[in-house]
Amino acid sequence: MRSRQAFPKARRIIVKIGSSLLTRGGLGLDLEALGEWTAQIAKLWQDGRQILLVSSGAVAEGMARLGWRTRPQNLNQLQAAAAVGQSGLIQAYESLFQRHGRRTAQILLTHEDVAQRQRYLNARSTLITLLDHGVVPIINENDTVVIDEIRFGDNDTLGALVANLVEADLLIILTDQAGLFDKDPGLHPDARLISEARATDPHLQAMAGGSRSGLGRGGMITKLRAARLAARSGTGTVIASGREPEVLLRLLQGEALGTFLIPDSERLDARKRWLLGQLQVKGRLVLDAGAVRALRQEGKSLLPIGVRQVEGRFQRGDSVSCYDEEGREVARGLINYPAAEARRIMGQPSNQIAKILGYVDEPELIHRDNLVLI
Repeated sequence: MRSRQAFPKARRIIVKIGSSLLTRGGLGLDLEALGEWTAQIAKLWQDGRQILLVSSGAVAEGMARLGWRTRPQNLNQLQAAAAVGQSGLIQAYESLFQRHGRRTAQILLTHEDVAQRQRYLNARSTLITLLDHGVVPIINENDTVVIDEIRFGDNDTLGALVANLVEADLLIILTDQAGLFDKDPGLHPDARLISEARATDPHLQAMAGGSRSGLGRGGMITKLRAARLAARSGTGTVIASGREPEVLLRLLQGEALGTFLIPDSERLDARKRWLLGQLQVKGRLVLDAGAVRALRQEGKSLLPIGVRQVEGRFQRGDSVSCYDEEGREVARGLINYPAAEARRIMGQPSNQIAKILGYVDEPELIHRDNLVLI
């Protein structure tokens, strides 16, 4: 989605709502605010849109129910708060959507659910089936069991990954700020709202900051990262104030609210979107100039002879990033050999693999069908 004029035509939309909007400053769920958003989402469904809701608030609601004033740092306490709060969060949504005759479904995801091809396809099929049956998916990270190694990191990232997963037309991130400003509006009264920008604009990074509320893991920087991730599959992102009256309805009528971050490219096909956006990168390869040219200009596979350096601990089938010798990312793909063996055959012609390893699995380190150029 390349311009706001296309918003009225957007059919499949991800809406992400942050903790600071949902939970009255840590005092529990703001049911009045939830009622306003659910009414808007129900109206959009009635108008023929498919809305998927990525909702924060489970940990914050759990904290309120447990009487905790500050977000705990201990993982066990965070998971306990999520377990207590998640039921209340979903109960509230279910009750509010029922007022509008709309059914809901709870979807809890970890990174493994989108990092493994079969689980990725299963998650996608489930979500598409729910949408086809008119059900509103309410999606959150499975904080009660997730560990750092498989954590999305924040629900902004989760929203972008879900946008890629279901090929969404638009990602809307509702926050307690009016959008992205050229400097911190809390410190600079003359700060200017950025209405539109390229999601990949490097100047945006300096304008973003961390989370102020202390309730969530995100901040404006995570929203920018999410926008870049969504942009890889051609999905535009809007960052807007959730406190703006009827913000969703007005946005999707094309009104210029918040900040619209425009993707640079059109959508990738489904498999390449999964390879690029969903998989956790487990390693890094440094390529010589010839290998970079073979990938970029000739559309070839990556052979061991073109690899100068192998970093990380990975197994066959894991995702690795490929860099040129100046440190620029060139491609990502699924590698055919584990790290220890990749180090042994790097820089060698493919006809030497059997001699070095005692067997040949594939002549390529990464086949072109399992590789995406950056």
